[in-house]
Amino acid sequence: MATLKVYRTPIGFHDAYVAAPSKKAALRAWGSAKDLFARGSAELVTDAELSKAPLAEPGVVIKRSRGTAAEQIAALPPDKPRKPKPADAEQAPPRAKKTAAKPVAKPKPPKPRPDRTALDDADAAIDRAGKQHDKARQAIEARIAALQADRDALVREQREETRALEEARDRLAEHYDAAMRAWRG
Repeated sequence: MATLKVYRTPIGFHDAYVAAPSKKAALRAWGSAKDLFARGSAELVTDAELSKAPLAEPGVVIKRSRGTAAEQIAALPPDKPRKPKPADAEQAPPRAKKTAAKPVAKPKPPKPRPDRTALDDADAAIDRAGKQHDKARQAIEARIAALQADRDALVREQREETRALEEARDRLAEHYDAAMRAWRG
């Protein structure tokens, strides 16, 4: 299994933490279609204390408030001064009369978020295929190692057998030479 790392991105008044094996997996857990890391909006967390909760639940987004409510309110920009409202209609500037009211179109309902199921299934299939290929490659490498060991043993046996046969031939050649010398006289 891949080593988990903890990543963080700001979401409103909170920081969202997630323990994931990669930046891509963290973006998927946050539901982001954009690369928040490239934009500088997300980062790797190295603080062990902040990493405890996300590492306890890998893949689950953990939200933590950034400061107290008072600190968050204090960080807001100051209110803009408001224009005073006229006390009555006589003081209000005259407005142009509307000739005909345009019908107000109903707002369209928001589009539903696209379903990631097929994409997640494809990623899982790629991971499974990679694991199967690694397993098959290891089996082939084991067979290659066994064949090399068999070849090395065969080469040793051939050397020993050839050496023994050559020694026997040399003894026979010496015996033959001696017999030839005796025959010639």
